[in-house]
Amino acid sequence: QVQLVESGGGLVQAGGSLRLSCAASGRTSSSTAMGWFRQAPGKEREFVISINWTGRTYDANSVKGRFTISRDNAKNTVYLQMNSLKPEDTAVYFCAATGPRPVDYSTTYYKVGAYDYWGQGTQVTVSS
Repeated sequence: QVQLVESGGGLVQAGGSLRLSCAASGRTSSSTAMGWFRQAPGKEREFVISINWTGRTYDANSVKGRFTISRDNAKNTVYLQMNSLKPEDTAVYFCAATGPRPVDYSTTYYKVGAYDYWGQGTQVTVSS
């Protein structure tokens, strides 16, 4: 089992920045891919950005050029740097990690079902 704990959410004005962290513990692996999803009220959970075990990143069109993801393998931590935030970025942000089952990550990175472990979520609110 892998436990994920997010931190860093909060309230920020439009145009501002926030950095979220996701600390992983338990049976982590060097082959684990990790990602961020978000869910706004009344909407489905959607993919935001992710990073695989080689460091390759994937991001949604809605956050290109504004959000970046990085990982510190020594700390088992993934970071989401969010810049130029917009009110439509308001959501609960969830950290996710893949598990031991084989997946073709390059084609499934954006799917909720590709990830076996989830954090509890952290609220990000962007005011206009």
